[in-house]
Amino acid sequence: MSKKCKGCGVTLQTTDKNSIGYTPKADADYCQRCFRIRHYDDVTISMKQGVDGDQVLAQIAQKDALIVWVVDLFDFEANLISGLNRHLLGKDIIMVATKRDLLPESVGNEKLGQFILSRLKENGIIVQGIVICGDLAKHAKREDNASVEEVEYAIDQYRHGRDVVVMGMANAGKSTLLNAICDNQELTTSRHPGTTLDFNEIEMDGYTLYDTPGITRMDSILTHVDDDLLKTVIPLKPLKARNYQLYEDQTLSIGGLVRLDLIGCEQVSCVCYFSERLKIHRSKQAKANQLWSEHIGELLSPAMCDNYTEMKTFELHDIHEKTDVVIHGLGWFCISGHVEHIKVFVPAQSSVTFRKAMI
Repeated sequence: MSKKCKGCGVTLQTTDKNSIGYTPKADADYCQRCFRIRHYDDVTISMKQGVDGDQVLAQIAQKDALIVWVVDLFDFEANLISGLNRHLLGKDIIMVATKRDLLPESVGNEKLGQFILSRLKENGIIVQGIVICGDLAKHAKREDNASVEEVEYAIDQYRHGRDVVVMGMANAGKSTLLNAICDNQELTTSRHPGTTLDFNEIEMDGYTLYDTPGITRMDSILTHVDDDLLKTVIPLKPLKARNYQLYEDQTLSIGGLVRLDLIGCEQVSCVCYFSERLKIHRSKQAKANQLWSEHIGELLSPAMCDNYTEMKTFELHDIHEKTDVVIHGLGWFCISGHVEHIKVFVPAQSSVTFRKAMI
């Protein structure tokens, strides 16, 4: 068979049940993996770490096309691609920032745009335009949601007769955006990274639109957490800020996944932006070692390891300005006030970024 799956782009085959692309029906439009994801949210074969990001970028670089770079605003830091313009030398790139609806409504798009431009400049990334989108999954065509029209307008302005490639990190919302633009639900979408497995061609009016496999960040918790925990760690509703006022050395624990030690606090506010399904435990910093030694995986759950001493640590000293402590793939703490020392414990596979506050 040389037919491709409409959902993920992989070549269909009927011989090997345990390999990607398998379908029991020779005339099927979707592979069995896509069928299970679409109807039962059941990932029969996990491909979170199965896509070669360098190879995807190399294939994109070979196309004479406008690049639509889809970036998840909630997981912004883990969606940045180091050396993007070097990988895609000479390409016109527009950024589509998705999942605006997860962020508080009090944060205006103008402020978000300024934040995005600042972070792109700090990372040496140049784009021709930025479109901020929200609620593409359920209400993309609602009258008060102009997201799709703005993306279509940006494509018309920058395409200049070329094809269009939609790319980005796994779980950024590429296929969801494309389904909204094409006004259909043929592409398979899910919370599971690695859903799209190959380039998927969609014929538009006068050009070809390409869906591409999500690029994997190996320092993101989403790449390593068990699939059955994804619905716990990925927020599906607008974030509810959880605010803690701190006047002494304190520890905030996000389940058994993250430990934040704040030492030398002077009237500090710490606002937590994580999935509402993740419990936050507050304790005195002096008792944090005992708490984590005795209760990781129990009171402190979910967890990705059995011993907090195996976790990776990141530190920042003498903080005065409003600062975000971002856990790649999970969320962030926004800290304002003076803190002498911040120490963050995360799973060994993950990473942390300290940045000027988004909100």
